[in-house]
Amino acid sequence: MKHYGKPIKSYLLLWSTQSLSALGSAMTSYALGVWLYKSTGSALKAALLTVCAYAPYVLMSIFAGALSDQWNKKRTMLICDLFAAMTTVTAFLLIQADCLEPRHLFLINALNGLMNTVQQPASEVAATQLIPKEYYQKSGALRSLAQSMNTILTPVFATMLYAFGGLPAVIIIDLATFSVAFTVLLLLIRIPEPEKADKENETFIESVKSGLLWLKANPLILKLIFFLSGINLIASANNAALTPLILSKTANNERALGTVNFCIGAATLAGTFIASYTSPPKNRVKAICLSLFFSMSTENFILSFSDSPVIWCIGVIMGWIFIPFMGANLDVVFRNTIPAGMQGRVYACRNTLQFFTIPIGSLTSGILIDHFCEPFMSGQNDSSFLCAVFGFGKGAGAALLMAVLGAAGVAVCAIYSFLLRHVRYDHN
Repeated sequence: MKHYGKPIKSYLLLWSTQSLSALGSAMTSYALGVWLYKSTGSALKAALLTVCAYAPYVLMSIFAGALSDQWNKKRTMLICDLFAAMTTVTAFLLIQADCLEPRHLFLINALNGLMNTVQQPASEVAATQLIPKEYYQKSGALRSLAQSMNTILTPVFATMLYAFGGLPAVIIIDLATFSVAFTVLLLLIRIPEPEKADKENETFIESVKSGLLWLKANPLILKLIFFLSGINLIASANNAALTPLILSKTANNERALGTVNFCIGAATLAGTFIASYTSPPKNRVKAICLSLFFSMSTENFILSFSDSPVIWCIGVIMGWIFIPFMGANLDVVFRNTIPAGMQGRVYACRNTLQFFTIPIGSLTSGILIDHFCEPFMSGQNDSSFLCAVFGFGKGAGAALLMAVLGAAGVAVCAIYSFLLRHVRYDHN
């Protein structure tokens, strides 16, 4: 890497340490989710962790970009990371005092979600300032690689640490990785501030309005956003049902859950290479629709119709293998269609419109499993058709919901494929 300049070396150092810290945080989130479900047996309470984390992101993302533009990027990242670490320390102290309750986790997740809402755009700008333009594509591949590796390693390490040392062991490793990332950013990374544009003096309301007006005038992007919003609703409900399904049907076997999540990460990693080395499709919009149709028509049904961890692993691999390919094509469409001067405002509006369904899906899934699907399946005769398909006992309700979600996902893909059937996007 001796031919790299100082900025890209700084970025590689920042990327590696922040990725390590993200792995530690992901392990804590994973372990807390397992602890909560095993402690309460409630899919709704487990789903509320996701709701609390995403709600601030959805509500505040429109304003986060404007705040990030005004504040010092390095200082913002340090303060947000430090605050998140303090919430993790609080959880550790509550565990040690044997006082940890679900309501504490909900508050901690909400605060972390709020910090992430502000920190994420600051991190994006910091990366832009440190990466020369000729390395944009390579740096994007590095970010995808880090996300995939975290997805692979999180269940493995978290399950191992949780089994041997419980939640405290996981949290201690999380705080250790945070300390490394925080120290490196504080002492070794210099992030130049971007030049201020005098003409960009819009108020928050004006910024939101201009982004929404641009979307209204560009129906292709707006349709894709609402398409992804529907998919996110179903995918988040599916994710919320995954832990109750596996833990219930395997007698709280964290290794089975960890293995399935490992396969999700492995599939995402493989999909990253597919996206990197596949030639650009002739019609990117069609590629997006087909990728999501394949995912929705396979994973949910395979998970719901089987009790075998091996079959579950096959199901999640099929569901996630083409998601990076879909994401890469979606990113090209967005970046080539949205003018550079409008991207911040449009992306801010996109974040709210596209991701507001995630907390809704997670919450709805928990409610349906606890108060409808599980009671409904427990009332079925063991020899009934539904029990033959979805099994019996705890977990059968989650399996039933996954099948319904699979049908809904196929329907959403079919509807939007029809609405976008005449659209061709040929720009590379």
